[in-house]
Amino acid sequence: MRIDILTLFPEMVQNPLDQSIVGRAVSKGVIDLHIHNIRDYTTDKHHVVDDTPFGGGSGMVMMVEPLYRAIKAIDPDNKAKKIITDASGESFNQTTAKKLMLEDWLLVICGHYKGVDERIKELFDITELSIGDYVLTGGEIPALAIIDSVVRLVPGAIKEISSAETDSFFEGLLGCPEYTQPRDFKGLSVPEPLTSGNHERIRQWRLEKSLKKTLARRPDLLDYRELDDEEKMLLALEDNDVKSN
Repeated sequence: MRIDILTLFPEMVQNPLDQSIVGRAVSKGVIDLHIHNIRDYTTDKHHVVDDTPFGGGSGMVMMVEPLYRAIKAIDPDNKAKKIITDASGESFNQTTAKKLMLEDWLLVICGHYKGVDERIKELFDITELSIGDYVLTGGEIPALAIIDSVVRLVPGAIKEISSAETDSFFEGLLGCPEYTQPRDFKGLSVPEPLTSGNHERIRQWRLEKSLKKTLARRPDLLDYRELDDEEKMLLALEDNDVKSN
């Protein structure tokens, strides 16, 4: 997969993307990553990328011309899936990440200031994405979140894809509680089903805990999930009632 990022602050995204799973995916050639400074596509000596909004009001708006030149220079044949981080965009979630993972080429624009001149969205087919209902200084952090979420799903990015498949939200549920060594710590023990060696019992315990955590914290997620008979049964159980087969 190729990923191009358009930003006003290249160093703000470069260092995080050099690290961890994304960094390894780039070093292995799984991801072909390119970071571009939007100011490089201005034509004035001061590299201006923003101006006051027509109609008045506070704040600044990112100008259409530098963005247009950048996109045309990077993707002249209009082959990339284009994304812009925007607080008014559709909510980014795991389902969106899975869809984007199937793309060959992502071009991510980091929104800024009061917004981006609306005409850029009319000149190109651009998907607007938001990572939450709060205000950030710019679109770099949302872009990093989106890219990280997508890259870890790309084949070859993670050594064991089963690790990603058990993450929260991967199957529309929050993740279950996790434990590791030591088995006992300050009077607290690892739940017995996890140490039983019974794989079916462990699977059921994890599914039950995942379902109940989702019901307690994010019941809205269950509105989009058609529960099977086992899941309905597990939701009805009291804690630690999962029986081994």
